[in-house]
Amino acid sequence: MDKYGKSEYPRFKCVKYGGISIVCRKDEKMKFISSSNNPLIKEIKSLKLRKHREAKGLFFIEGVRIVEEALISGAEIEEIIICEKVEKDEKIAKLLSAANYRGYDIFVVRESLFNDISDTQTPQGILAVVKMNSYGLKDIIGENIIEGSVKKSTKCFVVLDTIQDPGNMGTIIRTADAAGFRGVIASKDCVDPYNPKVLRSTMGSIFHIPIHLSLNLTETLKEIKTNGIRIYATHLKGNKYYYEVDMTKDMAIIIGNEANGISMESKSMADVLIRIPIPGRAESLNASVAAGLLMYEPLRQKASRESALR
Repeated sequence: MDKYGKSEYPRFKCVKYGGISIVCRKDEKMKFISSSNNPLIKEIKSLKLRKHREAKGLFFIEGVRIVEEALISGAEIEEIIICEKVEKDEKIAKLLSAANYRGYDIFVVRESLFNDISDTQTPQGILAVVKMNSYGLKDIIGENIIEGSVKKSTKCFVVLDTIQDPGNMGTIIRTADAAGFRGVIASKDCVDPYNPKVLRSTMGSIFHIPIHLSLNLTETLKEIKTNGIRIYATHLKGNKYYYEVDMTKDMAIIIGNEANGISMESKSMADVLIRIPIPGRAESLNASVAAGLLMYEPLRQKASRESALR
């Protein structure tokens, strides 16, 4: 069995399209779309706007790597669309074979139409429409959540307070995934996690870590505290450096807006205001860089304690 979950190809045939070989069901044909008025094309275009993504509970991903990650992670894929000019691309051929094996609908469009629905300047010729996952707060602060094969017993979260830059949002999600955090909590004023630019920055981590969208961040923080989770908030006037507090236990880190920092409401909910030393002349750090330092501090502290016990 390969990484896509395929072990054999019973009742399948190998066909060629645009110079690539694809494993298809024997009773299935590649579907070609030529009109920009096609309902699917219109739907994909509409998903570039947050209001339509939220109304339909769908988003689209673009590029070989993130589509592959969606397949590997078992995301709920609605359709896959490829450009007719993806000739002799073995990577895409493997993805399409895996998608066909699972019964996903695959549509082929001409290059000009693919460029029209694409959100990138240099499209790779493949995109997928995916169903959103909806996580409540209790879904990610419950006991011993299991994400994939990793049992995460320590409750560590990153809370995003009005993060506006898509690159920062995506990088923080990716770093939280890499650092083994239990989840990401985003205030309603944050950039949409399913924004195409955010998705590209996550490099597939959008499918690995639960994201809770909070409609009332103050109430969310109250519930976090009720569950015995300590809250640290980054602040330029914090009274402790981040490495002076214990980050080996259950905790949440609040990362504030790129220009204005955390809100007064979030500040009032924090147990400790922490800061990052800045010996140079810069006024502050980029939000995703600051988040990265803080999210890896629990790992550093745990490793340091284990080393001291040897």
